[in-house]
Amino acid sequence: QVQLVESGGGLVQAGGSLRLSCAASGSIFSINTMGWYRQAPGKERELVATMTSGGNTNYADSLKGRFTISRDNAKNTVYLQMNSLKPDDTVVYYCYYRAGPPYWGQGTQVTVSS
Repeated sequence: QVQLVESGGGLVQAGGSLRLSCAASGSIFSINTMGWYRQAPGKERELVATMTSGGNTNYADSLKGRFTISRDNAKNTVYLQMNSLKPDDTVVYYCYYRAGPPYWGQGTQVTVSS
């Protein structure tokens, strides 16, 4: 089992920045993928960005340039730096871990006011 604990969500004005963090614990494999997805009410969960333990990244095309993913393998932690936030970024962000079956965090709300 893997537990994911997210932090860093909250309320920010449009144009502002937030940094999300997600710490993984439990049965962690050294080779894994961690990242972020997001989901708006009534919509499917969508990719934000993922990063392998080897450093390969995958971003949603629409978010490249504003969002940056990074990780600290020693801490089993993944980060998401979100800049130039827009009201459309107001959704719940979920941490993701995969080395076999996927695991999800509980979600953290990001609200961007106009």
